[in-house]
Parts: sequence; structure tokens; C-alpha cells
Amino acid sequence: MKQSKAVKQLLAIKKLGKSMRLAAEDWKFQWQTLIAIILSARTRDEVTIKVCKKLFNKYKNLSELSNAKTENISKIIKPINFYKNKTKNIKNCSKTLIEKFNGKIPHNLELLISLPGVGRKTANVFLSEHKHDAIGVDTHVSYISQKLKWVKNNKPHKIEKELENLFPKYYWNKINLYLVKFGKTYTSRRKKNEILNQIIKIK
Repeated sequence: MKQSKAVKQLLAIKKLGKSMRLAAEDWKFQWQTLIAIILSARTRDEVTIKVCKKLFNKYKNLSELSNAKTENISKIIKPINFYKNKTKNIKNCSKTLIEKFNGKIPHNLELLISLPGVGRKTANVFLSEHKHDAIGVDTHVSYISQKLKWVKNNKPHKIEKELENLFPKYYWNKINLYLVKFGKTYTSRRKKNEILNQIIKIK
């Protein structure tokens, strides 16, 4: 796959995705962005955003969130999938950020994934949201990348590396954004494949 072809395909995908807010976008504080991304795993963005607005309205900072009662957090985030685990994760993540990082979110992959509830995808989505060169590989990125033959692997870490090798750094923090918005615009697998089969033909 030529780099120029992959970039043209990526930009075509960008044009086809509807304008919408994703869970990682448009929060006032960085800790809110990180907590929202943790909560968004396996949950629709619309649900995550609604829940996060309630959560952040009640708990104004990391200190308040870390000291909140587990059952009170759970009550708010119950619409989120795996809310019981995520309650523990966001509470522990808040505590760790205060104790080890003075309440500041590290802009470093290894330090981010040392936090409770933060995996590689979450860390990379956070970094890309803050303009770092990072690629968050979720189900949308995985599926579309394989379908368009941008990558040969199906393991997220290997997909991330192949995409880094294929695309100029300028596009790294845009890949997840464009592909997720496209994936959420065309929820039917059949329709998605129909469009991707046309995009494949771009030279």
C-alpha cells in the first residue's frame, strides 16, 4: 500500500463521516477527558457524554471524585456498560493521579497505562485528543484498517505500529477520529462494506 493512496482513502472517509461529538471531545479539563475515555469503552458515545455531564457536575475535581462513595459513583454511571468495574477504575485512577502526579495527567504513554483502568487504546485516544502523535486502535479502526488492507495484522498493538509505518505523523492523531465518526455514521455492516469497497478503488 502506497502512503499517498492510504492518505486519499483516509480523507475520503473523513468526508463521509457525520459531524458528531465523541466521548473524548470538548471537555474543559484534561482529567474529565481521561475519565470520559475510560467510561466510553464498550459504551455508545451519546450515553457516555450524558453520564459524564452528570458525573462532572456532581464531582468538580479529581479530589472530590477520589473521595466519593463507590455507591454514589455507581448510581450515576449505571447506564455505562461494566459500570461496577469502571466505578473502581475511575475512583482509583483519580487517587493515583493525585498521589503520584499531583493531579496532572501525564502526557506519556507508559505513565498513562500505569493508571488504573487505562489501557493502550485509552492512553492513545487521550494523547491524540491533546495533539500528540498517537493512534488509538478501537474496533472501528481495527475493522476499517483491515478491510482497506492498510494493515495485515488483527492485534491492536500491531495494527497501531503498521498504521504508524503507513501514514505520515501528521495524520496519526486524526485516524481514530475520522474512522470512528465514519463507523458511527454507517452502523449497518452491509452499508459500511458497500462504501469501503468503493474507497478501496481510490488510487
